[in-house]
Amino acid sequence: MSKAKKAKKVEAPAKKSPGRPSNPESARQKRIAERNTKREAGLLKRGRPAVEGSKRQAVLAAREAKKAAGIEIKRGRPKVEKIEVAE
Repeated sequence: MSKAKKAKKVEAPAKKSPGRPSNPESARQKRIAERNTKREAGLLKRGRPAVEGSKRQAVLAAREAKKAAGIEIKRGRPKVEKIEVAE
């Protein structure tokens, strides 16, 4: 018969933050902090800005106008009805 080994409790050392320490005075950390403050204030702009008067903006405006008027907006290519010919 085998003897059961008793598990010893080992206390974990104090947790250290993993990785390299960051320098809060570096240019990168300042940019990150500035971006976070803008994000909290709702001033952070992301992505490519829309060009007013472009064809795409006109299509989107027309689609929104149809939606506001209650017109059904169909998506995609129309389905082709198959006609069966009886012989």
